Amino acid sequence: MTHPLLDLAPLSAAHFASIEDRVARLLRTEQDVVVMQGEALLPLEGAIRATAGPGTTALNVITGPYGQTFGDWLRDCGATVVDLTVPFHTAVTAEQVRGALAEHPEIDFVSLVHAEAATGNTNPVAEIGEAVRAHGALFYLDAVASIGAEPVLPDAWGVDLCVIGAQKAMGGPAGVSAVSVSERAWARMAANLRAPRRSYLSLLDWKERWIDGGRTALLHAPAQLEMLALEACLERIEAVGPDAVMARHASAAAATRAGALALGGGLEPYVREAADAAPVATTLRAPAGTTAADLVARALAADPALPLAAGGGALAKEMIRVNHYGPDATPGAVRAALTALGAVLAEEGLTVDVAAALRAAGKAWR
Repeated sequence: MTHPLLDLAPLSAAHFASIEDRVARLLRTEQDVVVMQGEALLPLEGAIRATAGPGTTALNVITGPYGQTFGDWLRDCGATVVDLTVPFHTAVTAEQVRGALAEHPEIDFVSLVHAEAATGNTNPVAEIGEAVRAHGALFYLDAVASIGAEPVLPDAWGVDLCVIGAQKAMGGPAGVSAVSVSERAWARMAANLRAPRRSYLSLLDWKERWIDGGRTALLHAPAQLEMLALEACLERIEAVGPDAVMARHASAAAATRAGALALGGGLEPYVREAADAAPVATTLRAPAGTTAADLVARALAADPALPLAAGGGALAKEMIRVNHYGPDATPGAVRAALTALGAVLAEEGLTVDVAAALRAAGKAWR
């Protein structure tokens, strides 16, 4: 008995390489691209462990929980870490980065999250990249939540290690990811005696056994279903054009923000300035006297398909996330989320205007 997910023909090295090439085109990069056989945490951690060590001094920008994780990994590698932490309701500025680099001229590695879906902010990578490039440090970027929702241009921005995942704005699978690697980054890895080798975390293995060999023999059996799903979501993006996909996410963010402000009841954007808000997801601050996790749980009990989540950890009390990415970057998903939030806030005895929220969202959709 056949099944559409089983009994598939083997994925050849040439097919695998062609998917990497499509990722490179999406990123508009001439750098090497490696598609990693796991969720994006695999290349995120692998890239840090490959390039950082006891001689590294890293500027780690923290605008959300992933920045905190990167600092932990860097310290575990033996690096000296300078944390630049900004409030999660805002974005870091290039001026702040320049200041930190000037204060610590020994910095040779900078880690940054482009868009933090967990906190709803996005950072000005192009301007920060200029500062990092002028300083001469290696630039590591987590673009997992931004790819597909806003431009990601590692070559133009001087990014040496750019990690992406398909599970958010690309609308693809979570079990596969990719990283673009500059020549400077490869050289840093080769000189790092602590870089993982003969390991699932190893980027050097892919360089030496895959790229340097002409991409003719894979290191191991690929994650076939995930690779085919990645190829399918790349085809879908190519069919409509990346600009159209990004415009849809920008519209979803603008509509959600406008609708939440018009809804009332004390609900307000968590990221204060619209310019700092990520197009991949909108975070909202729950009204005083309510708990975000409770509001979200009740909304999801009525409709489990809603693109709603509470903030993680301590943010669960105050933050509501509207995850309008991928297939949920639509007017219908935004309207459903606003309507559901209006209903649970009304149950709390708060005064809301759902009709006004929907009108505002409709006008804001670009």
